[in-house]
Amino acid sequence: MLRKLWFTKRSATLAPLILGLLLGAAWAQTETALYSFKGRSDGKSPLAGVVFDQKGNLYGTTSGGGLYNEGCYGYDSTCGVVFEITPEGQETVLYAFCAKANCTDGDYPSDAPVFDQKGSLYGTTLNGGAHGQGVVFKLAPDGKETVLHSFCAKGGTNCTDGALPAAPLVFDQKGNLYGTTAGGGAHSFGVVFKLSPKGVESVLYSFCAKGGTHCTDGSEPYAGLTFDRSGNLYGMTTVGGSIHSCGLGCGDGVVFKLTPEGKETVLYTFCTLANCADGSRSGEGAGVIFDQEGNLYGTTIVGGRIKSECVYGCGVVFKLTPEGKEIVLYKFCALTNCTDGWDPDAGVIFDQKGNLYGTTGGGGFYNNKYCRYGGCGVAFKLAPNRKETVLHTFCAKGGTNCSDGANPSAGIIFDRKGNLYGTTALGGGYSSGVVFKVTP
Repeated sequence: MLRKLWFTKRSATLAPLILGLLLGAAWAQTETALYSFKGRSDGKSPLAGVVFDQKGNLYGTTSGGGLYNEGCYGYDSTCGVVFEITPEGQETVLYAFCAKANCTDGDYPSDAPVFDQKGSLYGTTLNGGAHGQGVVFKLAPDGKETVLHSFCAKGGTNCTDGALPAAPLVFDQKGNLYGTTAGGGAHSFGVVFKLSPKGVESVLYSFCAKGGTHCTDGSEPYAGLTFDRSGNLYGMTTVGGSIHSCGLGCGDGVVFKLTPEGKETVLYTFCTLANCADGSRSGEGAGVIFDQEGNLYGTTIVGGRIKSECVYGCGVVFKLTPEGKEIVLYKFCALTNCTDGWDPDAGVIFDQKGNLYGTTGGGGFYNNKYCRYGGCGVAFKLAPNRKETVLHTFCAKGGTNCSDGANPSAGIIFDRKGNLYGTTALGGGYSSGVVFKVTP
């Protein structure tokens, strides 16, 4: 299973939109494409979000583009880059992957990097490395890249240390890194791993440990991790779960808790309700977040409301109480032609007033000639009263290339002034994706 830019998507026969339906909601905010990727050495198709440094510069990765294409797996067989963009929109490529023979330095980064206190960036690549199963890398401020761990280092058919890391990393207070892999582990269904500052990797949990056809403890964790105040880790798996969870071929994913000692607890199994009305399957890199009362919030890419545009369900935003009760806050495709969006691939974030913000990969304007599938996607706001507002509908400016961007695959972040920033996998002046800003 790969990032959804290369998934086989549901096809749809879609009616033309009446633009007036969207004028109030979609254009109430101003969207700017800060940078349009050219698809060459500057990078192509960012599937990950962006992060800020203290000076307001943005950093991220692209899944393709760069200087090298020998043996690469990424988009158009190019290997991807780490980039910096100034507030004025000037881009600098900090590192181009596959600079080393056989891509031992990594290939196809698919999630946003994280900073340490000294200004170094850390991230993962889905492929490449000494064994071709992905790496954890460090990029120093001077541009020197170091591979901290190449997955499948222990060999064997199962890659017991993990394989195919697709999610962002998180630090603990001691400088250890934590993440997930979608494959590998003792049972070949993914792991949660810990990596010490010296690069020593340990597997905290291998999924499908409880056995059975459906991997009741979860399987294939593409999403990232979140700490609570006690040092427990929380995350989601894309598939697996209890046997009753059979909406999309048995196993629609779980929300899990993992103690520092490696004990896993399934907090919720999706598709507990008929037709997966409670949601099904986490997006890549999605993860969960806490509110101040200890409730968890996240998204699923399918389940929820079933429509012709999204026959397996259009995705949901959910809340999970500390007691394990799930509440669906919003089911996408509530509006005609899914103008409110569908397929929320990358989770949500809070503002100070308790509103949730995120993106959807589909829905919005239906420019089938250009957009990836079923619409070009939206950026949305969900109020505490569960009212959804579309902040921007991508491809709103029309044209064959969707100059404002199309099909966001990643989440969004705030600056100090309340502006939102993110990426789209497609669109822009060169059809290779953009970094965008939405001003309230």
